[in-house]
Amino acid sequence: MTSIHVDITQFRGNHYDFGYTQGCMLQDSAVLRNRQGNWRIRKPRFSIDEAEAKEAFSRFAPGIWNELLGLGDALKMPMQNVLRDFGHYRMNSTPSGCSILTGSDFMVRNYDYHPLTYDGRYDFFQPSDKGYAIIGPASRITGRMDGMNEKGLVMGYNFMQRRKPGDGFVCHMIGRIILQTCTTVDDAIQLLKEIPHRGSFSYVVMDRNEQTYVIEASPRGVEVRQSNICTNHFELLQHENRHYLDDSKRRMQIIDHKANQPASAYDAFRLFNDKDKGIFSDLYKSWAGTIHTSAYFPKELKAWFALGGDRDPVEFDFAEWLEDEDATAETIHGKLDTQLGIANME
Repeated sequence: MTSIHVDITQFRGNHYDFGYTQGCMLQDSAVLRNRQGNWRIRKPRFSIDEAEAKEAFSRFAPGIWNELLGLGDALKMPMQNVLRDFGHYRMNSTPSGCSILTGSDFMVRNYDYHPLTYDGRYDFFQPSDKGYAIIGPASRITGRMDGMNEKGLVMGYNFMQRRKPGDGFVCHMIGRIILQTCTTVDDAIQLLKEIPHRGSFSYVVMDRNEQTYVIEASPRGVEVRQSNICTNHFELLQHENRHYLDDSKRRMQIIDHKANQPASAYDAFRLFNDKDKGIFSDLYKSWAGTIHTSAYFPKELKAWFALGGDRDPVEFDFAEWLEDEDATAETIHGKLDTQLGIANME
């Protein structure tokens, strides 16, 4: 077993200052050393045109571009390297797992991936310049793999396949842009139809009106369906699916069977986080091990979070935080059944 921890960061202010503050936190950090060491081992198989990236950010998320500028200034890093490490535009994604279930007033999500990619950051951010306040775990510093905004919009995404990537944003930046710019599921659907996609993912969105949609997106098209369950295969864009779907369909059947029974949010959380229920995964070497379980409550603006399996969730009251009541916890701890390295640890 390997111990893992997540640091809680809380920031209110403009995007540039947020980026600069994050850059100062990253200086001499294990996250930055591991990220840069990774590029020494394998060269990027993508290229980023700075002018093209700036134009894309200016259209969909101009505040986040200012955040990247702040990161670069704090780290004294050229913009090409900032975009490579934190921009999430035209970079490649790797296979992963992930499962999502929504109920009438909650979303529960398992984030399944490789530990060495995990930053170990849980962010509260309230921008004073552009966009909505967000709570959720950070991915590659500036992205979000799941989360909720101040309007009660909740988002999580699941990997589908990585064949034939396009010129566009990667999933964790798209997730961040959804949360920062959208109010309802309809807003999210419209954004996902307009924004350029690098890879093929399903984005699950839910709002305070108890509406849940799965938006199936690839560089070649976007389709929308109503469903409260999502694993790792497309239902509408089936021609985009990977060949091996057995594990994705197995998890789908388990969740579907349990979801048809009356269940509380806590029951759903236990279904996802307990190691003996069939959803939690220890396949870390295959880039599909469960690192965290999240739950969001859009009406109450509360969030649950647990690292590793068989854990009770830590609860955050986002509504109170929006009223300047800071979260008291500074770190969340857990254990993973692996000896693989973790990005925020030496």
